[in-house]
Amino acid sequence: MDYLTLLSVLDGTLRTAAPLVLAALAGLFAERSGVVDIGLEGKMLAGAFAAAAVASVTGSPWLGLAAGIAAGFALSMVHAYASVTHHGNQVVSGMAVNILVSGLTPTLAFAWFQQGGQTPLLQQGERFDPITLPFASAIGDAVPILGPLYREVISGHNILVYAAALAVPLTGWIVFRSRFGLRLRAVGENPSAVDTAGISVAKLRYQALTICGALTGAAGAYLSTAQGAGFVRDMTAGMGYLALAALIFGKWRPGPTLAACLLFAFADAVQIRLQGVDIPGIGIIPVQFIQMLPYVLTVFLLAGFVGRAVPPRAIGIPYVKER
Repeated sequence: MDYLTLLSVLDGTLRTAAPLVLAALAGLFAERSGVVDIGLEGKMLAGAFAAAAVASVTGSPWLGLAAGIAAGFALSMVHAYASVTHHGNQVVSGMAVNILVSGLTPTLAFAWFQQGGQTPLLQQGERFDPITLPFASAIGDAVPILGPLYREVISGHNILVYAAALAVPLTGWIVFRSRFGLRLRAVGENPSAVDTAGISVAKLRYQALTICGALTGAAGAYLSTAQGAGFVRDMTAGMGYLALAALIFGKWRPGPTLAACLLFAFADAVQIRLQGVDIPGIGIIPVQFIQMLPYVLTVFLLAGFVGRAVPPRAIGIPYVKER
């Protein structure tokens, strides 16, 4: 692999990692508050559909992004109402969201656009365009090694990729440095103590799920209006579950979770490069086996490390206020 090919793989890694990072951070807020959110997949898919549909109708990717965030928020409130207000099983509620959205989005797409369960192809101006950072071309030609790295890997991404990168330190500050973050972590560890201090457990969990919904909606909007050019059926392809696996592997911390997302995205970028390549001593590996690489990596990582990851103590346990 030469240097330019490596840069191309790294560039693909960042593009693929962006929705994973946003979804994993969404799960971090929810699960730090004590709410299991296996519905990340469904919220991302709803955000992707809403963003593509609105961007296609209005011609504005920003309105599409707002619609994606609104869709993620709405489903988060459904999950919160079932699991926080009515103390329902959080895993069942999350799976219900996934199943509902998986069937509803292509049905609505077929009813509204009559294109076989997908939205119209988004044109220029209806999608988020790449942003060329200052002096990318000049530095790329003038400075060896670091210049091409800046031009090919750091520059040239759309605004949602840069937003995902900024979201990691911002999440770290909110969760571990702010008063809200302290209360958020406390309600995920010992909700009765938080309640005794006069702080509403339900309100904190609703706030966490509000942030979760916004981030998953943005992740879905990225798939359909930035990385892709419209909505197709089941376009998330398990990314919500991969994000949840990255969160567990990262032990519910932003930095390690980012590293896990980058690892999964790198595996995905490599498998795209390996398709149809004649590997010395092995030959051409069937495409189906190559495409399994990110998911097999996920299974091995979880099998090796999930036992060492200690979740918040109150996660998955509905809190019932004592009377």
